[in-house]
Amino acid sequence: MAWTVFLLALLLATAYAVRETLAVFVIALLFAYLLMPLVGFVERITPRRISPRIALAIVYLALVGAIVALVLTLGSRLADEANSLAMQLPALLKNPTWMQKIPLPAWLEPARAAMIQKVEDELSSGGQEILPYIKGLGGQLVSGAKYALYLVLTPILAFFFLKDGAAIRDEFVAALVEERRRPMVDNILEDINLLLGEYIRALVLLSVASFTASSLFLAFSGAPYAVLLAGVAALGEFIPVVGPAAGGLIIVLVTGLSGYSHLLLYLLFWLLWRMVQDYVLSPYLMSKGVQLNPMLVLFGVLAGDQIAGVLGMFLSVPLLAILRVIFVRLRRVRTLDLVTPRGEL
Repeated sequence: MAWTVFLLALLLATAYAVRETLAVFVIALLFAYLLMPLVGFVERITPRRISPRIALAIVYLALVGAIVALVLTLGSRLADEANSLAMQLPALLKNPTWMQKIPLPAWLEPARAAMIQKVEDELSSGGQEILPYIKGLGGQLVSGAKYALYLVLTPILAFFFLKDGAAIRDEFVAALVEERRRPMVDNILEDINLLLGEYIRALVLLSVASFTASSLFLAFSGAPYAVLLAGVAALGEFIPVVGPAAGGLIIVLVTGLSGYSHLLLYLLFWLLWRMVQDYVLSPYLMSKGVQLNPMLVLFGVLAGDQIAGVLGMFLSVPLLAILRVIFVRLRRVRTLDLVTPRGEL
């Protein structure tokens, strides 16, 4: 027991020491799950004499073409809007008179002057400290250009996961699991395989839906930085519970600072869209794969933020879902062992 505890602690310490590398491999694995249905479809429609690796190469060529097309169509506009916002934001923060143009309900109108004064006081006391922090953050991002290498490695690792994933799993089970327990482990791994594939594909579809709906509404209502802010809303879909709320708050703040005159209309749109996302699209896309209590999801998101920041928040839900799958399978096997006499096994 002492050796088991020691080895487990050593394993956890090693995993924490190489957490960045593990994060790259995990993201590559999720990216492979995203491409898996497309690879399977190409394999089914290609003749049998063609190697599955050819189908995988076809998928990657199509992926590269889609990414290039997306960059050419949206990349330049996103860059222009981001640069424009970065240049105008300091001046907007120093001039909070934009709050006078925000439509408020009649019962909040008497408090408008006090709200404006509060914002002015906060900005005058802390605004001078915000800009140096932003500049320092930008310098950290530039100095952290090594993460560009991770962006290149992710699709490469995903390629190997798709090509050799089944063989790696079989070797892992054969080397570490007793023969009598292999059927149970195979069932657990198959459940996890289906769960992760369904989860990551649902997140991508929810993100695309959020980007489309937000960009259309913001563009038609005359909001500035429509594509950039729609991208923020789309990224928020990858962080459960907290992400969509944070994305909506960022959109309200940026558009409010920029003099957007339909904030209440946007808030109404956001509430209606969250109902569609949370009660129609998300249950349909997630199906029955991720059955977690909302309070447990919120706990996992907050705990993941404390452990690994944004990446921890993103991985918290699939990790909790995996633990649930393992627990349910082990409990099912234990129940079967208790009710079945040994002679009948």
